[in-house]
Amino acid sequence: METGHMPEADTATPPRSPRILVADDQEDVLVAIELLLKSEGIVPDFAQSPTDVVRAVEAHPYDLLLLDMNYGGDTTSGAEGLALLSRIQQHDRTLPVVLMTAWGNVDLAVEAMRGGGSDFILKPWDNQKLIETIHRNLARRLSRFHLALESEVHEAQRIQRRLLPAELPRLAGCELHGSWHPAAGVGGDYYDAIRLGESRVAFSIADVSGKGLPAALLMANVQAAVRALAPALESAAEVCAKANKVVFGNTPSEKFVTFFYGLLDVTTGRMQYSNAGHPPPVVVRSDGSTLRLPEGGRVLGLFNDVEYHEGAVVLNAGDRVVLYTDGITEAEDAAGQEFGEGRLIDLLLRNRNCPAGQIHGVLLDAVRLHAGRLEDDATLLTVSMGQTPFSL
Repeated sequence: METGHMPEADTATPPRSPRILVADDQEDVLVAIELLLKSEGIVPDFAQSPTDVVRAVEAHPYDLLLLDMNYGGDTTSGAEGLALLSRIQQHDRTLPVVLMTAWGNVDLAVEAMRGGGSDFILKPWDNQKLIETIHRNLARRLSRFHLALESEVHEAQRIQRRLLPAELPRLAGCELHGSWHPAAGVGGDYYDAIRLGESRVAFSIADVSGKGLPAALLMANVQAAVRALAPALESAAEVCAKANKVVFGNTPSEKFVTFFYGLLDVTTGRMQYSNAGHPPPVVVRSDGSTLRLPEGGRVLGLFNDVEYHEGAVVLNAGDRVVLYTDGITEAEDAAGQEFGEGRLIDLLLRNRNCPAGQIHGVLLDAVRLHAGRLEDDATLLTVSMGQTPFSL
């Protein structure tokens, strides 16, 4: 089985304007800090009591909390602020908390930092120092955000790669090769092949709408459904119909999946298939003729009850079926021109005698040469019949 190199994980970009909560019971302090933060392009939220602070932090994902240590019940010791800091830490230990007080001392500062505070500012504050403190803590927050997200993406990559077949079935007289190249850290494409006895194999390819983790989750759901259905159902159309019900019942209304499912009997070369809105695979004959495989029905997931039709084709020695996702044909060059199905078919014909294990590299190199890089997930699956004397 061919495997593609994983690109570096893309990380999401947090909002341009960070969300900051300013907690203080003095109106003039809130007004002064609001003006200062607005000069930095930041529009803060406000809370004037410990209860309001807790409610706000529990309701919204803030990037930083600027927290006064003293409120109406205690104006000098900072005990209210320390208790409030403890409650905030119980809710979110990652939230940077910059503490402010007019009654500061070394012992209070040490105790506050041990309690989870990120920084300590004395009132009256120096504007420049306060702004520098805020930006420094926001930068730390951003750094932790990227590190945590990168870790999550790498873990998702590992899980998703494990869902792909580690090795495709080996049957006498038939070769299968697959490759998966997500544009981002994780993607919505998948391929699979399942051996059904000594001479039969089921294979599929799918493309989930959207990208990233939501698409990957839906892809995993589709794969699990197909793996459960394939051994029990003799009809490709019936597999599509059952998979459609699973996807419809487990996805939002705007999500859908293009899907192709084939069943091949290697001894006879007869392949039955059903295409659920997927780019029609190409049959490349050894004599240089081609055939598309469009028969089927709607994409999976948009409607609950969908009737799928079934097509059939006989594959002879030297014939090859090439299944692909639209990340191949829709890859654009600098001028916005797509690689297109015409280029794909021409390339397949010119390389129809290329060894089965090399055709993926030929195709992907051509797409990258055209587009520079893959902007969408790109997945290939080839089914090659028989043994022929190969020549390049």
